[in-house]
Amino acid sequence: MDNRAGEMQVFVRVIEAGSFAQAARLLLMSPSTISKMISRIEGRLGVRLLERSTRRFSLTDEGQMFYEKSLALLADLEKIERDLTRGASTAGGTIRVNASVAFGVLGLEPILPALWTAHPNITVDLSLSDEMVDLYLDRTDVAFRVGTLQDSTVIARRIGTARRKIVASSQYLKSYGEPRRVDDLGRHNCLGFNFRRAAPVWPLKESGRIVDRAITGPLIANNGETVRRMALAGVGLARLGDYHVREDIAAGRLVEVLSSAVEGDEEEIHALYIGGPRLPHRVRVFLDFVCPRLSAYLAE
Repeated sequence: MDNRAGEMQVFVRVIEAGSFAQAARLLLMSPSTISKMISRIEGRLGVRLLERSTRRFSLTDEGQMFYEKSLALLADLEKIERDLTRGASTAGGTIRVNASVAFGVLGLEPILPALWTAHPNITVDLSLSDEMVDLYLDRTDVAFRVGTLQDSTVIARRIGTARRKIVASSQYLKSYGEPRRVDDLGRHNCLGFNFRRAAPVWPLKESGRIVDRAITGPLIANNGETVRRMALAGVGLARLGDYHVREDIAAGRLVEVLSSAVEGDEEEIHALYIGGPRLPHRVRVFLDFVCPRLSAYLAE
């Protein structure tokens, strides 16, 4: 195994100690082992580093250069280890985070000020999108995702569960009436999604079984927040996560309908990341800080 840094350390200690014997005592090695190591360095470099006599040695010009360069390199190595050790105790650096629009705005963003109070050296590079991202290709450290996990090569940390609700504004319900049965959806505007994994159906419970009900409406969007705003504007019915419409329902801005039809309509939310035992400290600190708080938010 190549251990050039170790050989440099021995060479520097020999020069500083002034003799092979004294260096051997300090390094707990035999003088012959040290002599062979320096001979090995000279053989690899093709130059003499030391002029030896029976009792002393002196540095050649090449030896002086090797000594000075070795001191500089070993100092750099020590600084690297010191900086990494400091980084392990004080989290810092940039963390690239991706989340769905609604979960990012409502769940994650309110937590960030407290994160920066506790860890002021962390920078969050946040992107919000309801499209699935490839953590490898997009160089994403952490992605928060709702729904079935697609990539088994990443690590998933469960955050909680999102339960779906069908909601509409009072204005819309006054104009179109409240749907009482699943079949009533055929005469309603149902707001949908256009991203690749979305299907133009709602899985609803009917007569004790789940059926995929085809929906149509004036809007398909690439994120839940747009769908929510259009529901608030009285455009149609929206099927969204309970955390997304929680405050709107409490304030009376949206009304839940067909609650029995969406019973059991829920999806898991996970934090996805690449790593394991060697997960960067800043990423581990971020996950350990935000995940319990996000779980508490979903459980409210």
